[in-house]
Amino acid sequence: MRTDTKKSLSPLVLTLFAGVFALVALLAFQGWIAHGADIFLSLAQAGISWCF
Repeated sequence: MRTDTKKSLSPLVLTLFAGVFALVALLAFQGWIAHGADIFLSLAQAGISWCF
């Protein structure tokens, strides 16, 4: 009889993934704040600004 159980990810790995995700989200937000107006104007010129 097999009694092997699935091993879950260690808390350290989960913390690492959460930290990387938070860093990527922070950089994306910072880029949107810095270049949001330019992004919106280029979308408006292309006629797809209604998506926002």
